[in-house]
Amino acid sequence: MTKHQHDFQPSTNSQPLLEIHDLRTYFFTRDGTVKAVDGVSLTVERGQIHGLVGESGCGKSMTAMSILRLVDKPGRIVSGEVLFKGEDLLKKTRHEMTAIRGKQISVIFQEPKSSLNPVLRVGTQLIEVLRIHEGKQRTIKRKDAVEQLRSVGIPDPDRRVENYPHEMSGGMAQRVMIAMGMACAPDLLIADEPTTALDVTIQAQVLDLIRKLRDEHEMGVILITHDMGIVAEMADIVTVMYAGTAVEEAPTVELFETPLHPYTQGLIASIPVMGQVKERLEVIPGNVPNLIDMPPGCRFAPRCKARIEHGLTRCEVEEPHMIEAKPNHFVRCWLYEGES
Repeated sequence: MTKHQHDFQPSTNSQPLLEIHDLRTYFFTRDGTVKAVDGVSLTVERGQIHGLVGESGCGKSMTAMSILRLVDKPGRIVSGEVLFKGEDLLKKTRHEMTAIRGKQISVIFQEPKSSLNPVLRVGTQLIEVLRIHEGKQRTIKRKDAVEQLRSVGIPDPDRRVENYPHEMSGGMAQRVMIAMGMACAPDLLIADEPTTALDVTIQAQVLDLIRKLRDEHEMGVILITHDMGIVAEMADIVTVMYAGTAVEEAPTVELFETPLHPYTQGLIASIPVMGQVKERLEVIPGNVPNLIDMPPGCRFAPRCKARIEHGLTRCEVEEPHMIEAKPNHFVRCWLYEGES
């Protein structure tokens, strides 16, 4: 399927790095309650890349913001657990979360230039990150910033450390963001659409860099993307999200070879394959439901051809649970309720 091996084996004797249980993050607006994240559960092991995939607006980024406790009003995490190294981040004080962000959990966003300060040299910004999280232990110098840039493959880091963000290409700026994210060797890296604005060659380099840093530091990675090709290449395990909730989760190879949920099947069928001429790419009919006014029953039911083909009526009235349809392969669909 891909030139990279998906042979990750979680350690059997240690607790997961991150466990999310039934996380719900709602936005309370004048028009109604937007259920942006509505019952998401997932686990990330050390050294594992966990892909989070789905269409825009399905709740992927809001799941990440909830882990980091960066949900602004009118949004609120209303229930659930986010266990990081066994401790619930939702019970931490604001001060404790500030200490965890950047040092133990880092994030890379999709628009590097909007995340970097345009009026500060990149070296100054890197030194600031190191100073905030390690300043008490040692004095941070310019050479530390140069070393960070070198570690993410930026050529001529001695000169580049003096650049302002606007003097760098998108790919170079994204590497600076990764250098800032990796500066304190975090246990967990959240990469939110890290290659969206980059051309294909730079995209491959950035993904290789994330994989290399994962191998060197045995860090866990949550890779958020709408690109199934990136997930196929990078992830060890994949959670597919739809309308605020998870609808399928499986090891990557298993998910691509035997997708169970009709939505996942539609996503995979819509990927263009090199060397194959398709008459037309598959398109999932209809639109994602309004998160304020969710349909009763299964959220995907209004767009689901399988429901009609199998004559399933309960899809429109009762929401299915996430069940283990096959070993380590979970799905939220009435088609498999009799098979668990």
